[in-house]
Amino acid sequence: MHALLAVVQEAASQGGVGMIGAGLALGLTVIGAGIGIGQIGAQAASGIARQPEAKADIQTAAIILAALIEGAALAALGISFLKF
Repeated sequence: MHALLAVVQEAASQGGVGMIGAGLALGLTVIGAGIGIGQIGAQAASGIARQPEAKADIQTAAIILAALIEGAALAALGISFLKF
């Protein structure tokens, strides 16, 4: 733990505070995207189990929603690369 704090303090003293912020923002974005896609998958499986005849519609909607969430995560990655 002390080694991590030393690395963060050294980066902050050399003007790397923006990099630390970008890393934290990117990490939180990826975690949020993972949670969102997991929820979509769980609810899609639940919906298909309840109404098997609507499988195609549910799968299509789930794939579109997962792609939109993944797109937001990739946009955050692109912004952090452009910024730094």
